[in-house]
Amino acid sequence: MSYVVQAMNLTKKFGDFTAVDGINFQVNAGECFGFLGPNGAGKTTAIRMVCCASPKTSGELKVAGMDIDNHQSEIKALLGIVPQENNLDPDFTVCENLVVYARYFDIRKAEAEERAAKLLNRFELSDKKNAAIETLSSGMRRRLMIARALINKAKILILDEPTTGLDPQARHLIWDELRKLRREGISIILTTHYMEEAEELCDRLVIMNCGRIVTEGPPSSLIEKHVGKEVLEVEGNSEVLSYLQRNYSQLDFEATGSLIQVFAPELERLMNELLGKFEIKKAILRRTTLEDVFLKLTGRRLRE
Repeated sequence: MSYVVQAMNLTKKFGDFTAVDGINFQVNAGECFGFLGPNGAGKTTAIRMVCCASPKTSGELKVAGMDIDNHQSEIKALLGIVPQENNLDPDFTVCENLVVYARYFDIRKAEAEERAAKLLNRFELSDKKNAAIETLSSGMRRRLMIARALINKAKILILDEPTTGLDPQARHLIWDELRKLRREGISIILTTHYMEEAEELCDRLVIMNCGRIVTEGPPSSLIEKHVGKEVLEVEGNSEVLSYLQRNYSQLDFEATGSLIQVFAPELERLMNELLGKFEIKKAILRRTTLEDVFLKLTGRRLRE
């Protein structure tokens, strides 16, 4: 197996605080690999080390077979980075943002202009070539940032929350383009808070919590492993909860406020049983998702 990123016991400390605590992961060539986790979990810090933007404290980290301590220039030449925040230059037009950025990679102007034209066409921005950045919609800006990240013919594309704040149409357009890039052999690493996005795009992913990796694998495998295929959601009360605790203690269930979730096979019979014994306003049997896994492993407490 060919790895584009390898991390062993990767650790990052800020004083006495350990942001990334001895994690191990590998990113395969040509796959889309995701980092998920609540705020403060350490995923962005891990990504920053891969990007050579933050030095590691200890452990090993290689990108394209090169150690990040000794080959930062060579590694950066292979990367295309799309930050979460818009950092396009408002003083330049759409095309100029690409051509000027190409100078960081010593790309000749004529070559940069040719690459820019192809990328603008690819991301449906050709008609905005001479437009000011402030006239672009949010979706257009995100597409332009991805185009800019590819100006150096990047082999590894790193995206931090690529579709935050976008409407569904813009989000799906970007998803389609990322799938095409993956089929072309570009390796993609992304962080996202959209569980649907991770399910749609990622071949494999890790979920981080408190600086550590708590699980890793393909989204479908993680769903089946941690929560099964179905979940029963019941809007119940303490009486319903007590009944489940007495009679179904072997089942995996959670209670949050008035919502009780039961993760188990053959839940239709249990749903009918509860509906027959109690006055329940709402009971839903649905397919489990990656969000169920995420909340089960990282908790439901809000983190700022």
